[in-house]
Amino acid sequence: MGLNVEGQYLLDIKSRIGDASNHLSNWNPNDSTPCGWKGVNCTSDYNQVVWRLDLSSMDLSGSLSPSIGGLVHLTLLNVSFNFLSTNIPSEIGNCSSLEVLYLNNNLFLGQLPVELAKLSCLTDLNIANNRISGPLPDQIGNLSSLSLLIAYSNNITGPLPASLGKLKNLRTFRAGQNLISGSLPSEIGGCESLEYLGLAQNQLSEEIPKEIGMLQNLTDLILWTNQLSGSIPEELGNCTNLGTLALYDNKLEGPMPRELGNLLFLRRLYLYRNNLDGAIPKEIGNLSFAVEIDFSSNKLTGEIPIELTKISGLQLLYLFDNELNGVIPDELTTLENLTKLDLSINSLSGTIPMGFQHMKQLVMLQLFSNSLSGIIPQALGVYSKLWVVDLSNNKLTGEIPRHLCRNESLILLNLGSNNLTGCIPTGVTNCKSLVQLHLAANSLVGSFPSDLCKMLNLSGIELDENKFTGPIPPEIGQCHILQRLHLSGNYFTGELPRQIGNLSELVIFNVSSNFLTGVIPAEIFNCKMLQRLDLTRNSFVGAIPSEIGALSQLEILMLSENQLSGNIPVEVGNLSRLTYLQMGGNLFSGEIPVTLGGILSLQIALNLSYNNLSGSIPAELGNLELLEFLLLNNNHLSGEIPDSFEKLSSLLGCNFSNNDLTGPLPSLSLFQKTGIDSFFGNKGLCGGPFGNCNGSPSFSSDPSEAVGRSLRIGKIIAIISAVIGGISLILILVIVYFMRRPVDMVAPLQDKSSSSPISDTYFSPKDEFTFQDLVVATENFDDSFVIGRGACGTVYRADLPSGRVIAVKRLASNREGSNIDNKYAYTLKVTEKCDIYSYGVVLLELLTGRTPVQPLDQGGDLVSWVRNYIQVHSLSPGMLDDRVNVQDQNTIPHMITVMKIALLCTSMSPVDRPTMREVVLMLIESNKLEGHLDSSSSSSSPSSSPSHHSNSSDELIVHV
Repeated sequence: MGLNVEGQYLLDIKSRIGDASNHLSNWNPNDSTPCGWKGVNCTSDYNQVVWRLDLSSMDLSGSLSPSIGGLVHLTLLNVSFNFLSTNIPSEIGNCSSLEVLYLNNNLFLGQLPVELAKLSCLTDLNIANNRISGPLPDQIGNLSSLSLLIAYSNNITGPLPASLGKLKNLRTFRAGQNLISGSLPSEIGGCESLEYLGLAQNQLSEEIPKEIGMLQNLTDLILWTNQLSGSIPEELGNCTNLGTLALYDNKLEGPMPRELGNLLFLRRLYLYRNNLDGAIPKEIGNLSFAVEIDFSSNKLTGEIPIELTKISGLQLLYLFDNELNGVIPDELTTLENLTKLDLSINSLSGTIPMGFQHMKQLVMLQLFSNSLSGIIPQALGVYSKLWVVDLSNNKLTGEIPRHLCRNESLILLNLGSNNLTGCIPTGVTNCKSLVQLHLAANSLVGSFPSDLCKMLNLSGIELDENKFTGPIPPEIGQCHILQRLHLSGNYFTGELPRQIGNLSELVIFNVSSNFLTGVIPAEIFNCKMLQRLDLTRNSFVGAIPSEIGALSQLEILMLSENQLSGNIPVEVGNLSRLTYLQMGGNLFSGEIPVTLGGILSLQIALNLSYNNLSGSIPAELGNLELLEFLLLNNNHLSGEIPDSFEKLSSLLGCNFSNNDLTGPLPSLSLFQKTGIDSFFGNKGLCGGPFGNCNGSPSFSSDPSEAVGRSLRIGKIIAIISAVIGGISLILILVIVYFMRRPVDMVAPLQDKSSSSPISDTYFSPKDEFTFQDLVVATENFDDSFVIGRGACGTVYRADLPSGRVIAVKRLASNREGSNIDNKYAYTLKVTEKCDIYSYGVVLLELLTGRTPVQPLDQGGDLVSWVRNYIQVHSLSPGMLDDRVNVQDQNTIPHMITVMKIALLCTSMSPVDRPTMREVVLMLIESNKLEGHLDSSSSSSSPSSSPSHHSNSSDELIVHV
């Protein structure tokens, strides 16, 4: 009698499907019915009909045939987890008995067919993880039986239809990770059975409707990563069955409603990365079932409420990156189940509660970037399996606790930028689990701990800016997986061990500002992964090994301020990725290698100044079209500046002074605008500031003719500077190679490395001087004492009565005005954080549109004005430039973020200020922060709470 009609429909369906795994091999056209075919289920009565078709996870491809509409008795159709593509056939709307339709995890395209709305019996519809586009049809409200609607991870656009409110039986609605826009319709309050509402990672805007409070059965509200604005509706407090509330990464503002304290069954409360302000409501302490609370990256003020300690089951508490003040409540240490605590980037003061050392479940303790003082609890780590401890950027004193790694689980230890003393305890140097060790900017003493190199997991060591002494031991070569080694700004002596060449994974190596001697070992160039090499400010001698050309990954090479000699190896030209080359202040001789012109990646700077280089300037340097700074001054270069330099269109600064150059300046506009300072001390340059080459020059190569013209201006500036108490001075004190080299071999002040973590110079206390001493020594800052000018100021030579020769830097204008931190003139310790203050002031100028000098009744300077404003009005858009549209919700939050960074740069204490590298990373990372809930969380309740910020040695991720 042949195959029945439904079998014929199924064969047509098979004909359009690719069955690579032969799952449908028993679909035999010679059968009378399809009831025995794989995936096909028929009714058991006399008149058998197909009522279930389950083809899920069969590796099927192709398309779904319109013949599916002929199976009118189907109650379940499941083709999920295959590779079916093209549009969903509209004929599916003819399956009038269909109750369950699973099309998820395929490659379906196009819009959801309107005909689906005819399936009045449909209870479950899952179309997740496809490529469906267009809006949800308005007719979706006709699916009166619908209980489950899952549509996440598609390309659905447009607003949500108001007809959703008709779905009285809807219990789960998940449509996260789409392109849904518009507001969350107030009609959603009509979904009286709704338990799970997941719309994360969309483009929803406007306010959360207060009608959300009508959803009495709601257990999960997942709306993170949208553009929702306005305040959190207090009506949410009516959703008393809520277990998860995830509203993070939106634009919500205003205070948290106290009514959130009514959510007695709430377990996870995620409100981070919004613009919420005000104090944390004490009523949050009523959430007795909560296990995770994250309010980080908002504008919350006030103290940490003690009421939080009533939440006995709390496991995670993140309050970082707010404006909280006061002390850390001792009562927090009573939270016996707390595993992760992050209070970093606030204004917390006082001491670290001693009770933290007794918390047995604590694995992560992050308190960095506050104003905490006192000692670190010395038993920390005895009772808990700590794996992350970050207490950096505080004012902590005393010694490093001995037991931090007692349970051998510590992965990251960051205690940098404090006032810690003593040696690194053996409990840390023998910590086998440790991956990152950051102890920079303290007062730690002792020798390099050789035991560190026995730690098989260690990839980052930061010991810079301490008081370590002695040689770098040969055992360093045993740190086989080490990627970052920062030892700058210490008192290490002796030669670099050749065993460093064994560090095949090393990416960053910085030993600048030490007392290292000897030649640079050729073995160091076996570290083929090196990207940054900084050996500046030591006493290295001899020639650079030709093996340097093997560092194919090198991006930054800094060798300045040593006693290196011989020719610059032509192999340096093989460093095809180099962006920054600093070799100034050495004893290099011979000609500039032509091969340097082949390093087309050179962008930041090429500094060969203060050497004994001779010969002509290679025309090939004109190929460096990305180069921003070129310093060739104080050598013995001769001939003309090549015409090829006209191609250096990116050049922002240059210096050719004190050579034997002749001829006309190239027609590059920078050369025509640059002052004579960058060219004086040569034989016969003409053009640009020297005047016409055909006539008598208007300026001599000798700068003395310019002295008279600017003498009066210089004295006026000096008098004004004195009147304001020297506030407009930054004193950059540089030892003139203190017992290392003669005065006439001083390295150029331009040779300042922004990537070097420290450029400190120390003077004996007997060398104190006053501002008046500087005025006398420079004859009121007369131009005859000028030894260099730059974009940010002028540098003067000052011969002090004590016989000390120093360099004094005066800012080029009153841009910094009275914002300059006057303490630098007398601390006798200057780091790269000196100029960070000025950078912060510039940011404040750009953000506020105000000048650096402000009326005395408003603080007198811009930094004080900003801080006074924040005390009264908080960190609000009102402080921004009047020309900015405060309604622009894309621009204003980012400007506020940059404002926070500017405030960090202008912290009162230099120790509290970030480095320039950290500032750049903060600016970048402000747009890259990861959340707690991954993309799947739009489809499921979060089950874990990853740490969504971390610290690594060269990638400081600060959430602002």
